[in-house]
Amino acid sequence: MSTTDANFMLFPNINDCSEENVWKLCEQVKKTYPSELPKCYAVFVSNERRTVPLWRQKAGRGDEKLVIWDYHVFFMHNPSPNRCLVFDLDTTLPFPTYFHKYVTETFRSDYALTPEHHRFFRVIPAEKYLAEFSSDRRHMRRPDGSWIKPPPSYPPIQTSDDFICMKPGKGPGAVYDLLHFVQQFYKPPDRNIGTKTQN
Repeated sequence: MSTTDANFMLFPNINDCSEENVWKLCEQVKKTYPSELPKCYAVFVSNERRTVPLWRQKAGRGDEKLVIWDYHVFFMHNPSPNRCLVFDLDTTLPFPTYFHKYVTETFRSDYALTPEHHRFFRVIPAEKYLAEFSSDRRHMRRPDGSWIKPPPSYPPIQTSDDFICMKPGKGPGAVYDLLHFVQQFYKPPDRNIGTKTQN
């Protein structure tokens, strides 16, 4: 699946439930590019206090489009060690965006944030996400039970597990802090390739 192909991965049923949108994208890759599914991931971003600042979000405010989510979900395609694409329907960045640009502009750094706002990332292989994800759409309702916006026409995707929990060893996939998440999926280009050593 090339970057050009990736631009044709359209969601048939886009809704306000980012984890369901990512599930539908995983499903679409499985149907149309099955050989690429092992290189795809669902990524949940949250923390113990459920307060994660993200920039460049459509729901954000100000010039920098900052918003604080309880959690956020996006899709990643990592076809090679030095190439990773992020698909985030809520970003103001291009769709898709290369990993380094997305992380730099969306998460910036934890150094300027208080510890309670540090972001953690649960990275789940797409195949596992398709098998285990569950959504009851609770967060799409008002306190009185009415819908904030009409739900998707298809029924909720029902399985079990807590994907938003960021405790390592609990739940599917692997949990990283921001630094280790970047180290896992971003390999800087080797600037020495093609240069000659002088004797």
